[in-house]
Amino acid sequence: MQETTSQQRLAGVLILFGLIAQIIGFTGLLHTAHAVSYLLWLAVALLWRDIPKRSRIQAGVLMGLGLLMLLVARVVYDAEVDWPAMLQGNAFVAAMLVGVSFITLVGKQQGRKKAPGKKLTGYGGILRTWLGVHFLGTILNMSTIIMVGDRLARSGPLSMPQFLALNRGLSSAATWSPFFASMGIVIALAPEMQYSYVAMFGLPLALLSGLLTTLELGRRFDLREVYGFSLAPSSLLMPGIMALLVMVFHFWLTPRLSIVGIITFLIPMVALLYNLRDGPRYTFRRIRQHTTTRLPAMRGEISLFLAAGLLTLGLSTLVASIAGNDWTLFASFGAAQGMISFLAIVLSALAGLHPIIGISVLASMVSLQGSEHTLFAFAGLCSWAIGTSVGPLSGINLSLQGRYGVSGYRMMKNNLFYAGVMSLLSLASIAGLSYLVN
Repeated sequence: MQETTSQQRLAGVLILFGLIAQIIGFTGLLHTAHAVSYLLWLAVALLWRDIPKRSRIQAGVLMGLGLLMLLVARVVYDAEVDWPAMLQGNAFVAAMLVGVSFITLVGKQQGRKKAPGKKLTGYGGILRTWLGVHFLGTILNMSTIIMVGDRLARSGPLSMPQFLALNRGLSSAATWSPFFASMGIVIALAPEMQYSYVAMFGLPLALLSGLLTTLELGRRFDLREVYGFSLAPSSLLMPGIMALLVMVFHFWLTPRLSIVGIITFLIPMVALLYNLRDGPRYTFRRIRQHTTTRLPAMRGEISLFLAAGLLTLGLSTLVASIAGNDWTLFASFGAAQGMISFLAIVLSALAGLHPIIGISVLASMVSLQGSEHTLFAFAGLCSWAIGTSVGPLSGINLSLQGRYGVSGYRMMKNNLFYAGVMSLLSLASIAGLSYLVN
């Protein structure tokens, strides 16, 4: 493993301080929104040269466009711009991603046992790989790709069916998992969203993704020599406990705090308590290592979310200054508008834009009322799930490309049929949800 530089270590400390500032802000004792955004942006500035070139170009373009639109809105249309707060967009989501990363500290570094589970081939292997990545990924997010992928790679280089099972297993969790960044984004943009309705349609849609993946890959590939990964029940114990804790805090202990906020402080707290069993010195060593190595490695994710937030602020400010605050893209947000929005975001993902950009831009141009929040959120989640599976520059595909060498465009080509079928199912689900909530 390449050693981190002093600049990377400093950036890691700043990211940690940003997380701490966010958690302090939840208490209501201090207003820390400015501090969180400044710390995270400063960390990105220090890590800028280390960000992969593609991601750096994309983030740079988003930042430039966002700043340009703010300047045009201010200079040309005399719009009011809160310059000190211009960097706050999506900072809370970036802080959540940082908090989630601490889940890797729940476990021993030394003397770890092999990941539980047994290798299977054929349809069963693909299905179990999808199930393992999907349900473990609802908590562990992107780290699941590497954990399960490395386990599969022990039997030899990963094959395309394995890549596709990893890709689809994780991306489909975006339709319903309360732990995904996608859910954090849509909750922030549609705060009156009713999660029960989203899960009612999102979970079956995700399970259909697993069924489609298993049948399609079995038809297209010879799976007799393709190993899958089956998780033992003990491997699901920790994610299950975390999910239960989140629900306890959400419904009883901190009902006023969003799920994103609960995850942001809960996972680091559990990691801290878990490690304190072995003493404060051991705990400090593990947190220091995580801060100086893992947190700087999140530079691509953090920069993308922050850049998209700046773009959204710039676009919403410019649109409001040109058309007035009363202008909206749609007079109302129903089934037709949800379908159009879904298709537009998925198509933009094919062009290389992360779905967060499409969802955020759309949110800046609509005015939601009542049940429209739920429909907007679900359309955004569906587009995120399919857009990240097929988009060549999505975080999932970039992770697979960077670690295992598979081409992002090859992944896109192999996911086109899947994306088409899932899009039809998503459109039907959007129509069904619209009928139910209206």
